Amino acid sequence: MKIIECIPNVSEGRNRDTIDEIVKVLLEADRVKLLDVCVDPDHNRTVLTFIGTPKAVEKGALAVSRKVLGLIDMSLHRGVHPRIGAVDVLPFVPLKGATMDDAVKAAHRCGFALGERCKVPVYFYGQAARDSRRRDLATVRRGGYEGLKDRLNDPAWTPDAGPALFNPRSGAVAVGAREPLIAFNINLASRNLQIAKNVARSIRESGGGLPHVKAMGVPLKSRNIVQVSMNLTNYRVTSLLMVFDKVKDLADRHGVSILKSELVGLIPEEALEGVSPGYLKLSGFSPDRIIETHL
Repeated sequence: MKIIECIPNVSEGRNRDTIDEIVKVLLEADRVKLLDVCVDPDHNRTVLTFIGTPKAVEKGALAVSRKVLGLIDMSLHRGVHPRIGAVDVLPFVPLKGATMDDAVKAAHRCGFALGERCKVPVYFYGQAARDSRRRDLATVRRGGYEGLKDRLNDPAWTPDAGPALFNPRSGAVAVGAREPLIAFNINLASRNLQIAKNVARSIRESGGGLPHVKAMGVPLKSRNIVQVSMNLTNYRVTSLLMVFDKVKDLADRHGVSILKSELVGLIPEEALEGVSPGYLKLSGFSPDRIIETHL
């Protein structure tokens, strides 16, 4: 049996009633298993992780996306995380028995259905990109929700699916296919946002730092601290241990310590080889956070 994973990132992390309604869709969906719900009020974002057969996951992704689009008004959204829409990112990841081609086909079918049924602009990214300029998610999201209206008026950024029309309520959706990545955040014992930004700039690949690392420094106002928020897009090349040690070294130079780290979503078992969750100061870690536990 082929199993793929879907990780909807939705632009709501504060209204518990809204989040519960979104989660309920996946709990009641046929033949999919909801593995994790990560809610962050500072990012104002919820990341859901579920798995199933390609057909079941496509159906679940479409159902949860339609619910989100009916509940969230992006014109009212504020948060520190980059985003272009209510259903900001919808990635499909091949797992047991599945290939990247399976994930790409699922992404395309779901994206075209979203565009047609919900009248929302859809951009395909990652391995599902139909335009090489859109392969990188950061490029697709450049300018954010606030710049989306102008981007939709640019012929070079005509959506891959759905209308080239700006709906202030829904924004746009980035639908993709990719290998597993690790969303890894490190919280610093500081309120100095510039320190977090300096650390992020030093470690991200685009700034000459570690390969396959995307990073940004953000404030966590609800906790009165700052965070280095990262995506490790190839943990086999740049490991959790390498990233943690580099952030620690850079923070030490600023006289700042690491409070804790956290995962957003799940992690491949292989990514923890040679390092313990304790060493990484991982908060709330359990075997349920390992994807293979559920396969």
